Amino acid sequence: MELTHYLRIQAHANRLSNHRLHGAMEPLSHAEFHAPRTGFFPSLAETLNHILAVDLYYVGALHGDPDLRSVIDDFAPSDGLAALAARQAASDMRLVSFCDALTAGALDCMVEMPRDTHLQHDRAGHVLAHLFNHQTHHRGQAHAMLAGTTARPPQLDEFMMPSEAHLRARDMAALGWYEDAVYGVP
Repeated sequence: MELTHYLRIQAHANRLSNHRLHGAMEPLSHAEFHAPRTGFFPSLAETLNHILAVDLYYVGALHGDPDLRSVIDDFAPSDGLAALAARQAASDMRLVSFCDALTAGALDCMVEMPRDTHLQHDRAGHVLAHLFNHQTHHRGQAHAMLAGTTARPPQLDEFMMPSEAHLRARDMAALGWYEDAVYGVP
């Protein structure tokens, strides 16, 4: 499998995971969404807003957006799940679009990321690897936090294997995606 194909699947898996996680959280009250929980960030709301802020920053960097520091400096967290889920879906789809257009040569393109004290430069492939790891890391924390609520944590690891299409069929249909378009197999 080519690396660009893997990254396309990874971007779609990220979107599917967020779709499923946010859907499972819909029954939570505002108080449950903001309730103190054990994790790197102290609530589901803060964890998911952190994922969103970092995604916006790195996806913006991959796209070469201007004034990238303002994404972090001016980030306004979403107070409710519905607003957060909509913002995350838009960011996820921007990442999917980026990965769908990837070529092998584009993975070596340098990405500029303004930091507090310097301008960081890394290859697009490294930025993507970091971003997917970051998303999975914190989404796993949110998943564990969800286990302490009235909502049942959803299965989140069925999205990488082409042979497990039956386990994601409902989510793929909800997003208007087709197996052959994402995975390259019928």
